[in-house]
Amino acid sequence: MKSFDCDVLIAGGGPTGLLTAFLCGEAGIEARAFEMRDAIAPDLRATSFHPPTLDMLEPDGFTQEIVAQGLTTTQWQVRLHPEGERAVFDLAVIRDEVRHPFRLQCEQSRLQQAIYDRLARHPRARADFGHKVVGFRQDETGVDVDVESARGIETLRARILVGADGLASTVRETAGIPFEGEAFPETTLVVTTTFPFEQHMEGLTIVASCWTPGGNLAFLRLRDFWRLAIYLREDIPVEQQITPDGVQAALQNIIASPQPYPVLGAWPYRVQQRIVPTYRKGRVALVGDAAHVNSPAGGLGLNGGIHEAFELAEALKDIFRRGADLERLDLYTRRRRPVVAEEILGQAKRNRDRMREKDPDERRRLLANLQAITGDPERHRAYVRRASMLDGLRMAAQIS
Repeated sequence: MKSFDCDVLIAGGGPTGLLTAFLCGEAGIEARAFEMRDAIAPDLRATSFHPPTLDMLEPDGFTQEIVAQGLTTTQWQVRLHPEGERAVFDLAVIRDEVRHPFRLQCEQSRLQQAIYDRLARHPRARADFGHKVVGFRQDETGVDVDVESARGIETLRARILVGADGLASTVRETAGIPFEGEAFPETTLVVTTTFPFEQHMEGLTIVASCWTPGGNLAFLRLRDFWRLAIYLREDIPVEQQITPDGVQAALQNIIASPQPYPVLGAWPYRVQQRIVPTYRKGRVALVGDAAHVNSPAGGLGLNGGIHEAFELAEALKDIFRRGADLERLDLYTRRRRPVVAEEILGQAKRNRDRMREKDPDERRRLLANLQAITGDPERHRAYVRRASMLDGLRMAAQIS
């Protein structure tokens, strides 16, 4: 019989992959994570942490670390710009249901670094950067995984392989698991700037979605700068809008400034919305962006990946510590896939579709409806519970 190098081998060293490795190690499960990048990058793809996510991360001390490095807010808003009319939602309405009734704005790389630092001294789990999982073969007792590094390709054997290797997951593709969905046609421009929007827009919260004349954008404030997601115009070539002059023009259209905007960074991206039909194939399980991707509207993707890491870790504990069969991973699929399909992908798409509305009268109708929700305590609470992902987690917990 072949010997095993670890119980669980994880492809991908983003926050979800590293967290899966850490949770396995804490449960006494030998785990190794491999990340193709050489080091943790200051990644701004995800910057929002919702209340139940902060509750989950608290027992191991991660919440305290990232809260100290970010900004918190109890409120977010949807507003018309430049008019300033807005609907304001308040997480304080669920303060009796969570320990952290606020949203944290913090770069995902800070959580990634905090977990990596713990893994560096962990006796049962570790992470190796500069290593990429390039293939695998599974049999009845384990998985032989090919890992490429500067030294060449090494084959390691694990009892279970976890794909946490993102949108272009090698694990998912090698396993032959479809990735069903679509790529949206629009291009989004992400811009980081120190311009003080809060001094020019009355009542602007650090999380805000805005309708603008002919378009829309999202404001996300981090500790040292604003991060804007600007949905590019459809009547001007994308190539023209992502030049330095095009970026300046987009910012000047928000607030006219006599001086050029201080731009720290700017880059375009395309949004996809996809999900796998199953999270498990044999001894292979998927987690995070390897299993689903969605519009960033609402800040749901990273949080969903973190929730999956905890759910998957419970399944692995049952298998390795409580004698459960490998089919325990099917419950992981049953709990996560329907929640992701409706409460993450569905909710993100509804948020996106609402903000892409261009008709002024329909925008005002949508805003009036949101304002009516915030004015009704029961509807406000229900809306906030769903937007903060509490409903999805409770839905998953009831599935057996």
